[in-house]
Amino acid sequence: MGNSYSPFGEPQCMAIERRRFLQAAGVGAVLGLSGCTGNTSPPEANNETTEGSGGSQSQGESGATRELTLATTTSTYDTGLLDALNPVFEEQYNARVKTISQGTGAAIETARNGDADVILVHARGAEDEFLRDGYGVNRRDVMFNDFVIVGPADDPAGISGMESATDAFATIAEAEATFVSRGDDSGTNKKELLIWEAAGVSPSGSWYREIGQGMGDTLVQADQSGAYTLSDRGTFLATQDNIDLEIQVQGPLKDGPTILKNPYGVIPVNPAKYPEVNYSLAMAYAGFLTGPEGQGIISDYTANGSQLFFPNALSEEPQFGQYVPEDYGGENASESSASVSDAQFESWVAQHVPEDF
Repeated sequence: MGNSYSPFGEPQCMAIERRRFLQAAGVGAVLGLSGCTGNTSPPEANNETTEGSGGSQSQGESGATRELTLATTTSTYDTGLLDALNPVFEEQYNARVKTISQGTGAAIETARNGDADVILVHARGAEDEFLRDGYGVNRRDVMFNDFVIVGPADDPAGISGMESATDAFATIAEAEATFVSRGDDSGTNKKELLIWEAAGVSPSGSWYREIGQGMGDTLVQADQSGAYTLSDRGTFLATQDNIDLEIQVQGPLKDGPTILKNPYGVIPVNPAKYPEVNYSLAMAYAGFLTGPEGQGIISDYTANGSQLFFPNALSEEPQFGQYVPEDYGGENASESSASVSDAQFESWVAQHVPEDF
């Protein structure tokens, strides 16, 4: 894998090359910018994209390494999961995966602009809008975990052990206990705002801090501030040795409220929108993630002795709902989609999460 940059500014090979820019700059620019250049200077904030530039294509010569641009949520990077998955795919498909790690909202926007071939994200509502607008095709369920509400050990708001995420948020707001929000339109941020809305709270004031950072940085800042935050369980488990925060409200993996569910999906970019995306390799990547080998890697991946993600792509029974928006089918489908989604997630937990997790 080439160089890129994590939300912490580390080399991570996340510099997306814009096809339109390279074509305009000429052959010399292509040779100078393609692949990993070894430049370890961090990219500009937010990795701004150029509209309509197209994703990655294979290099054209038989046997040459092919390129795939993946836009994905920070949790797949912060946990190290992509470091386990991508090298195996690259070797099998003679490919190079260029990864841009962003919040889910930014990753989807990158794909909307034609600057990615495939996305791996975790905000089903935003994913469904991406599908409805024609930018994505052939969505597949990949894996799941859950969100947890974490905070300092002394729990100043007194939310520890609450069975309702909305009650916990309302209690934090009433106590004006410090809460650090990612504030970055990520899947985690979208979930947080949904919980505030369900709690009937519009968070504001000095106690509510929006920082516009990834999950790892958010956990560090919450730890340093003695604050609460919402985290996906995987990133929290992967970083818990470096922070003193504790889980105060559990998610559905440990009998917590279903509102804290966290499913992930993979979606290739629609080649009818952007003919230059590497659709065939994007479909191969989706197939790898959802096939037996990719699902096995996800299942076996652990940090601090805990499984971080639970694969859910393989099923003997057809799961047609994963391919289309959850409200597909009209008004009646829209009314029942939330309860069906909750029931599906509870079924996944029952099937895939060990009782002693």
